[in-house]
Amino acid sequence: MKILIVEDQEKIGDYLKQGLSEAGFIADLARDGMDGLHLALSEAYDLVVLDVMLPRLDGWQVLEAIRHAGKDMPVLFLTARDQVTDRVKGLELGADDYLVKPFAFAELLARARTLLRRGKAKEPELLRVADLELDLLRRRVSRAGRRIDLTAKEFGLLELLMRRQGEVLPRSLIASQVWDMNFDSDTNVIEVAVRRLRAKMDEDFEPKLIRTVRGMGYVLEAPEPA
Repeated sequence: MKILIVEDQEKIGDYLKQGLSEAGFIADLARDGMDGLHLALSEAYDLVVLDVMLPRLDGWQVLEAIRHAGKDMPVLFLTARDQVTDRVKGLELGADDYLVKPFAFAELLARARTLLRRGKAKEPELLRVADLELDLLRRRVSRAGRRIDLTAKEFGLLELLMRRQGEVLPRSLIASQVWDMNFDSDTNVIEVAVRRLRAKMDEDFEPKLIRTVRGMGYVLEAPEPA
């Protein structure tokens, strides 16, 4: 899932980006309201974490423009403005939650996950391919009933492959969706990650589910029955 952070305080913005990335999310960071609004309107985000006091456009204006454009992604205000009138204003403008600074990252993460579950209510909570299961809410993976422990990036990679099962995914798409980076042909980060994922969820099981399509990318699919 992809989260947009709009925060002008450098330390807080970097802290949020790192924390959310380590929690398994793709996190983009904008340092002012104008850049944040541009990203919110031009990219597909599952959640926006939005400060109020921002350069160029404040958070109220950013939220108004987002809602005026018909974007319905959840918005979580994260701000030092702690007056009841501020909270009411944010909620009336269309915010989904309001968290006051200073804050505990664990609470922000819990609130973000609650909003993401609410926003994705129509999507399946459990992905299945053959005997492989991925539980999105509990962030657990099992195959043939056996628990498989994955890193955050491995989980994100497997989720992408399972959501788009049967589709050959090029390395460039995997790099942008899971690592939030432009694909560099000189790096083997994708190959290494796929190899480690295979070792955990394919090596000791049949049938093999992840397949390399030479020159194109990777696909996860259950083989057709003989």
